Amino acid sequence: MKSPLPATRLRRGIAALALCTAVVTPAFAQQRPEPLQALEARGLTIVGTLPSQGGLTAYAGYTGRHPVALYVTPDGKHVVAGTLFDAAGNDLTHAALEKAVAGPMSDALWHRLAASTWIADGRSGAARVVYVFTDPNCPYCNKLWSDARPWVTAGKVQLRHVIVGILTPTSAGKAAALLASKDPSATLAAYESRNATATARALAAGHPRPLDDHGLQPPATIAAAQQQELAANEHLMASLGLEATPGIVWRDAEGKLQMREGEPGGSLDAILGPR
Repeated sequence: MKSPLPATRLRRGIAALALCTAVVTPAFAQQRPEPLQALEARGLTIVGTLPSQGGLTAYAGYTGRHPVALYVTPDGKHVVAGTLFDAAGNDLTHAALEKAVAGPMSDALWHRLAASTWIADGRSGAARVVYVFTDPNCPYCNKLWSDARPWVTAGKVQLRHVIVGILTPTSAGKAAALLASKDPSATLAAYESRNATATARALAAGHPRPLDDHGLQPPATIAAAQQQELAANEHLMASLGLEATPGIVWRDAEGKLQMREGEPGGSLDAILGPR
């Protein structure tokens, strides 16, 4: 099986594949045109068709978090990625593409998050689940943990901390120690709680700093299992376009995936819901 292409390479490849030809098989009417099959083999997900004009057949797809409209020429041998405009300059693509892709793309990304290695913080079965990419040395992650206590302790929200080790030289070791703990949820809660007061003071003074160890000692060598888990979590974070912690991912009232980087401030109610 070929490895999926990174999003940037795939988008470049789309333009190149628009010039490629393919032999049309007798089952053409029952399957996608071969240029689309080639793109799917390279990691593009196609979710359905779009309204189109001018003899083109349009498909809606996405790669990572990027919706893509694909227009197949009448001969079925070429595909063009882009936006279709009418004679008056009206965009015929954007609204239809967003509507077609939003649900399937959100569902797929949410499934990837659920399948990642995360530490539960809050009641299983809570009405709202929020994923947080958390570095154990991140003071803003610690502040988010503290600020979310009213929702978590009330059983309204479960935070799922997707642990990464990217902030400081000791981050990966402390992250591995969390993941290797016999009770990761209890270990994370104790660690965040012990740092909460000092973090609040440091942030109030305008001097954010990495968290103290407070019993969470990095191992001399990170075990292979934790190395794999951390690498997978960091790859997932990057694939979502998140570059800073906390990286917060949730679903809004319509089920659409929403994301935010850094300390959310006054947006916490929108993320966690009513108190």
